[in-house]
Amino acid sequence: MNKFTVCIITVLLISIQSFAQDKKAKDYKEEVKATILEFFDGFHKGDTAKMKKTIDPQMVLKTVVKNKVGKIRIAQTDIDKFLGAIQNRPAEQKWDERLLSFTIEADGSIANAWTPYEFYLNDNFSHCGVNVFQLYHDGSSWRIIAIADTRKREGCN
Repeated sequence: MNKFTVCIITVLLISIQSFAQDKKAKDYKEEVKATILEFFDGFHKGDTAKMKKTIDPQMVLKTVVKNKVGKIRIAQTDIDKFLGAIQNRPAEQKWDERLLSFTIEADGSIANAWTPYEFYLNDNFSHCGVNVFQLYHDGSSWRIIAIADTRKREGCN
């Protein structure tokens, strides 16, 4: 084979490999998004069994907030207390967390998702912020291992 033929074959192989990697990354991102949407479907319906299918049992929940004197602090919520609050939510209360967009990065068995949101309580605006999800692939599906979020009432546009 001449050098030109070898060069063309090399370029084609690299292009095919890049296309396969791009498709795999897109698939990962869609799977990650589907996991997050399933988590929130359970959240909105008060279906903690559905939520548990999307999370690691040791999932960590942290919120970055300002305290009453304006100092930034981190509050951690126990996953069992979080799920208990959802399960025991009064039937007349409607919690609606609206995810505004998704920015997802995935590499093999780990992924990160950034989702700005608005939260409504009984159809009334409560607060906004950003969720940051960390997920891993356990060999069969994506699992949420951590969520960090912010919450604010002003500057939400």
